[in-house]
Amino acid sequence: MSDTAGNTVSLLRNAIIDAMGRAMSAGELPLAPTPNFTIETPADRTNGDLASNVAMVSARAFKKAPRAIAEAITKYIELEGTNLDRFEIAGPGFINFFYGKQFYTSVIREIEEKGADYGKSDFGQGKRILVEFVSANPTGPMHIGNARGGALGDSLASVLSAAGYDVSREFYVNDAGNQIEKFATSLEIRYLQIYKDGIELPEDAYHGQDIIDHAKNFAEINGDKYVNAESSERRKALVAFALPKNIQGLENDLLKYRIKYDRWFRESTLHQSGAVKNIVELLKEKGHTYEQDGAIWFKATEFGADKDFVLVRSNGIPTYVVPDIAYHYDKLVTRGFDKAIDVLGADHHGYVPRLKAALTALGVDASRLDAVLMQMVRLVRNGEIVKASKRSGKAITLVTLLEEVPIDAARFFFNLREPNSHFDFDLDLAIEQSSQNPVYYVQYAHARICNIVKGLAESGITQRACTDEELALLTAPEEIELINKLASLTGEIITSAKTYDPARVTHYVYETATLFHKFYNACRVKGEDESLMQARLALCVATKTVIENVLTMFKITAPESM
Repeated sequence: MSDTAGNTVSLLRNAIIDAMGRAMSAGELPLAPTPNFTIETPADRTNGDLASNVAMVSARAFKKAPRAIAEAITKYIELEGTNLDRFEIAGPGFINFFYGKQFYTSVIREIEEKGADYGKSDFGQGKRILVEFVSANPTGPMHIGNARGGALGDSLASVLSAAGYDVSREFYVNDAGNQIEKFATSLEIRYLQIYKDGIELPEDAYHGQDIIDHAKNFAEINGDKYVNAESSERRKALVAFALPKNIQGLENDLLKYRIKYDRWFRESTLHQSGAVKNIVELLKEKGHTYEQDGAIWFKATEFGADKDFVLVRSNGIPTYVVPDIAYHYDKLVTRGFDKAIDVLGADHHGYVPRLKAALTALGVDASRLDAVLMQMVRLVRNGEIVKASKRSGKAITLVTLLEEVPIDAARFFFNLREPNSHFDFDLDLAIEQSSQNPVYYVQYAHARICNIVKGLAESGITQRACTDEELALLTAPEEIELINKLASLTGEIITSAKTYDPARVTHYVYETATLFHKFYNACRVKGEDESLMQARLALCVATKTVIENVLTMFKITAPESM
């Protein structure tokens, strides 16, 4: 909700508590502590703009029927100064309240005053959050799941920031461990194949064209210098050549997708600093490990996990989970973030309890780590599942997707569903320029308003400041409905931040566009009544501000013409 809406709820709460106090003083309600009660926006606004269950939850304390309690409260309630002008008791004792004209005037005034900052709040002020997302292996191109994870993680970070949190975006680079060993093997064999016959690439190695290209480019610079070198030296040189190029490629591709990270955190730094070894030692010191078959195990079941797991193999090499524990310890303890949010594929559901168990054993409050689990994406064209790119015939990657689909559409579409829902991405719809395409529909509402302003200016009519009396002329149902929607942006952003679900805000802006088109079709902006025309123009521009603020927050363009 906007400041106007938020203040109204706060003022109403105080008015209800004061009325209960007066009813007690008059002997119409017995003396009793005020119970916790809610003030909510009803789904059906014909039942009021706000509704309270105060009489229902007070029945036990007051030993009275809820309706009798509601009558006592409303007898003494003062609504002056609350932006509300009437109430009614409904059903067994709900109290419904209705906004006065001053509420609608205040919403438009607030949007005009705040402009690009409208919708932002200080809800999360003072809290530092680290959002880690995508973190694709740097051994190959990003797949379609990374495209969803990128849009989701970046938009979630934007929502949290708008809700007042201090947010950092981070990419975790897996530049150590098994993936890099496999990368080295693949590069080494492709390099040796240039100079020797009969060398086969193992089935479990990387078979992509990118590995062949890296080996050829390496050979063009170094020739056969490394053919007879020690395998370890050759592998080290190949990885040192290819890995930075892959990491830079990931960064470039994500920048094209409008994602810029505050930090690219390398796993290798955790090994070099001794942080990985330190985690094992800490768990040992606290008595949370045991040895079995030469390996070091973590007593994970003592901390809520379904089974114990190996930290260090019998050959002395840590398992993949140890650097991950060290990384999260670094986030929450060393760097002191209040909250770490990981955007992960749904296949990681068993991995999160392991991390939380280890953090708990290390004395860290595991509730400070949250995971957003994201389901798979299916690409659809002509109603059929698509696995390969039209152009290349190969699997669709983030890059090939953005060659087929506008970035605006990709970012909008990937935030149409809550993260934990399966999603069919309609490639045909994403490029369609019609009201059936949701991002086009929202952008068209913005462009339409720009066109209204431009058309009026060409007729010699420019927007001017409206008086409260002029804004109070906005009484048509379509006008009221639209202003109510504009008033709820801040609340939607806060709820989205609480639930880690940017799709709420995507739906919000789509619904705002729908209500604007409905208003535009029902209420003529340009008319003979100059005061009403200016009030409607103010509503148009306020709607434009709200749509632009949401699109900008999600790094989607807000075109002035289409």
